[in-house]
Amino acid sequence: MGNQKTVALNKKARHDYELFDTFEAGLELKGTEIKSIRHGKVQLKDSYISIRDGQAYIKEMHISPYEFGNRFNHEQTRDRRLLLHKNEILKLEQATKIKGYTIVPVRIYLSHGLAKLEIALAKGKNLHDKRQSEKEKDAKREIEKAMKFKY
Repeated sequence: MGNQKTVALNKKARHDYELFDTFEAGLELKGTEIKSIRHGKVQLKDSYISIRDGQAYIKEMHISPYEFGNRFNHEQTRDRRLLLHKNEILKLEQATKIKGYTIVPVRIYLSHGLAKLEIALAKGKNLHDKRQSEKEKDAKREIEKAMKFKY
C-alpha cells in the first residue's frame, strides 16, 4: 500500500452498491492509454466489468486520448482486458451467476508505475438503504463537528 497513487475513484459505486470482496486487477493497455492514465485523464463513472470466454473485461471506462499521441492514439471507450488469475475469474463468475452479485470498478491507481484496477463484488442498494447510509454519514459528520468545537 506504500507506493500507490490513486488516479480515479468511482464514488458512485459506494453510493449505489454495497461492496463485499475486493480484488486487484492489472489492465491490458496500449502505450498511449497508460500515458493518459498517468496524467489522470481517466473516468470510471459508467464503467462495468463483464466476463466472457473465461476472461474479464472492463467496458465503458473512458480514457482520454493522449495529447501528444499521433495516428496510433487509442479508442476512448474500448473494452480492456483485466489481468486476473484464473481462479479469481472463476470466483467472480460464480458469484455473479449463482449469488446475483455485480462486479464494479472501485478505483484505478498506479503501483510501481503499473496501472491497477480495484474491483469489488457488490449488491445494489435500494432507495431505503441509500437513505440510511446518507443519514449515518450525516450523523458521523455532526459528531465530528461537535467533537472539534468541544476541545
